[in-house]
Amino acid sequence: MLTIDGSHGEGGGQILRTSLALAAVTGRAIRIEKIRAGRKNPGLAAQHLTGVRAVAALCDAHVSGDDLGSQTLEFVPGGSPQAGEYIFDVAEAREGGSAGAATLVLQAVLPPLALTQGDSTVVIRGGTHVAWSPPVDYACDVWLPALTQMGLAARLEMTRWGWYPAGQGEIQATIKGQASELSPLTLVERGALRRVWGRAVAANLPSHIPQRMATRAHSLLDGAGVDARIEPLRVRAACAGAGIFLVAEYKGVRAGFSALGAKGKPSEAVAEEAVAALLAHRESGAVLDQHLADQVVLPLALAGGTSSFTVERVSRHLTTNMWVVEQFGLARASVEGRQVKLCSLVSNPGWEATD
Repeated sequence: MLTIDGSHGEGGGQILRTSLALAAVTGRAIRIEKIRAGRKNPGLAAQHLTGVRAVAALCDAHVSGDDLGSQTLEFVPGGSPQAGEYIFDVAEAREGGSAGAATLVLQAVLPPLALTQGDSTVVIRGGTHVAWSPPVDYACDVWLPALTQMGLAARLEMTRWGWYPAGQGEIQATIKGQASELSPLTLVERGALRRVWGRAVAANLPSHIPQRMATRAHSLLDGAGVDARIEPLRVRAACAGAGIFLVAEYKGVRAGFSALGAKGKPSEAVAEEAVAALLAHRESGAVLDQHLADQVVLPLALAGGTSSFTVERVSRHLTTNMWVVEQFGLARASVEGRQVKLCSLVSNPGWEATD
């Protein structure tokens, strides 16, 4: 049994999600200790507990320690991940419900299902646009296109919006299974900015709020010489919420930037936050934004060969995720300045290990 220190590096939920996905793929039994020790409220929260039970369902795993607040978990896969139709609801993990992020549950289940022999449909209910997690816009427009370049095929649709604190959103992922080797990536030089697009969204709020966010974003981007198309959008949801979600498309890669509204936070300030992040990434000259960098580490560790990319900022999320894949013996990673090199140690890992 491989023991993972959940307090390592940034000490958050990403260690758990990456470890679960790799345990399912490789068939390796794991024990995770000090889960989310780096957080104010350590241990398994609703979205993490949902992720544990979701990955366990894929590979018929025996699990102990799968309780709210648990800081120790043992996870023993019972077989290879199986393609199929799955439904996971974050609200069921805690009495009174939860707005835990549906996209974070998807991060844990997508790699194992993408490496099965069949196609899968996964419905996940929870928060779709909540703090400290990638919004569905980012997952659709930035994360999945990057995975497509590696050979992973998946589509994502949002059928209900879900904001904090009510949640109750829903996403549906269609994942094409395959047993072939994934492709490494070399993304060290970035071409010119091709276009910027996005949407400013308000749920259960007046129409002037998304319009103000869009107008302010356009003004700032125009002033920086960036042409953009930003759609103001008013939607219905289980509770009020607002945010702006922008995509910057370069040759062969996209970067995503977002900001959420809050009580007392002007609409213009929401737009300014997202635009500032976009312009900072543009100025850096790096290919990947800081969030995409840590989210591609897991699939690149399963790809044959060596991958390289430049990143806007080497975050603790990134270095922690590199450490996790190294614990499984799947890859070796190095960082020089803002360039990351990830060398896969196996050409057909994981999905053969449980045969």
